[in-house]
Amino acid sequence: YTPAHFITHISHSVEPRSFSEANSDPTWQQAMRSELQALESNHTWTLTPLPPGKHPIGCRWVYKIKHHSDGSIERYKARLVAKGYTQTEGVDFHDTFSPTAKMVTVRSLLALAAASSWPLHQLDRQGENLVCRLHKSLYGLKQASRQWFAKFSEAIQAAGFTQSKADYSLFTCKRGKSFIALLIYVDDILITGNNLGAINSLKRFLHTRFRIKDLGDLKFFLGIEVSRSKKGISISQRKYTIDILKDSGFLGVRSVLFPMEQNLKLSDTGELLKDPAKYRRLVGRLIYLTITRPDITYAVHVLSRFMHEPRKPHMEVALRILKYLKNTPGQGLFFPAQNDLKLRAYCDSDWGGCPTTRRSTTGYCVFLGNSLISWRSKRQKTVSLSSAEAEYRAMTGACCELTWLRSLLRDLQLPHRKAAILHCDNQAALHIAANPVFHERTRHIEMDCHFIRDKIQDGSVTTK
Repeated sequence: YTPAHFITHISHSVEPRSFSEANSDPTWQQAMRSELQALESNHTWTLTPLPPGKHPIGCRWVYKIKHHSDGSIERYKARLVAKGYTQTEGVDFHDTFSPTAKMVTVRSLLALAAASSWPLHQLDRQGENLVCRLHKSLYGLKQASRQWFAKFSEAIQAAGFTQSKADYSLFTCKRGKSFIALLIYVDDILITGNNLGAINSLKRFLHTRFRIKDLGDLKFFLGIEVSRSKKGISISQRKYTIDILKDSGFLGVRSVLFPMEQNLKLSDTGELLKDPAKYRRLVGRLIYLTITRPDITYAVHVLSRFMHEPRKPHMEVALRILKYLKNTPGQGLFFPAQNDLKLRAYCDSDWGGCPTTRRSTTGYCVFLGNSLISWRSKRQKTVSLSSAEAEYRAMTGACCELTWLRSLLRDLQLPHRKAAILHCDNQAALHIAANPVFHERTRHIEMDCHFIRDKIQDGSVTTK
């Protein structure tokens, strides 16, 4: 079952770019009728004269083909969206922030479910994008997602759930020995726990409050394919990867073994790209792919530094990543069923690796038992005067992530009473972290970097 066969399977239907295109196809006509019926049934609007001095906000149709994880078509979606970009702040809207689940939380929840043999169920909100006045908020309005989340949050907390302080998109409920966790990402809902009856009861409650579609066992979530066996849970973005390769014309290219050449240093030199938007789109798609592909994280991180003025050498590296992905489009992560669920992290840093700024790059990864749940590659904010200082800053970054994860896992009823282990290969950095003394060569380091010392002293983290 080759990538080429996969593409042939999913590319028969094309998403319309305009209303006239969609209106010529009975399938899309039905999708638009279903959307209008949903809007009417939710009493989204009433016709009214335009008040003097007011400007109406226009709307348009957006079309999307939803696929199953195997590439087959699930349904045709048509959405009537408001032109939110025409809204004026302070007149048409005020606050717009709405939380979305962190991908680390998603991976942590999957790792916990795999190790605990918990069921994983998925729900999808339908026709409920409208929750407050117009008469109700409509897709495209700047405040729409905020209003939807506020309504959902109020309803789920009234049902006895507690909102996590570590991730506001996570809600948990513990009653006796029963425990349920619910994670929401815009209109996709993930539910797991140790009590199937309580999960089904929660589904029924949500059906009474919102128009919710029960998608059953988790298989395809946010473009991530999920498969489960007795050995554990695996996740990948195979379809998403093949879509990138197809759109870039790289399905038939010769693959390479590494995403980036070793010791390659990119800088602001070389011929500027004639179409920088193409580079930005590609790097943006690769950034989303790092959700399940930590192996390309460093290379993509380096490329993201040049979004403002991309040049030919940068594009060459981006295309090399595609050649690497061609070799393993279905590669992803595995969360084993046999897992001790203990936190441990590994961190490292180069020294002055950026040829332009001479700043160092931090890298770390965090495991929950044998499950990789968090990783990062990030250029440090200041220049380090020694390799030990660069490594010490990397340790602090990893320690911050461990501290947050301990809080998240506590909300998931997985408290870590023993210290999380942080591994570092620099003895000087380990000595600085373990000994709260300001030496001549370290006294200039910002106070926030010494956060790790407090965590070592209070027993939250131990270093090796």
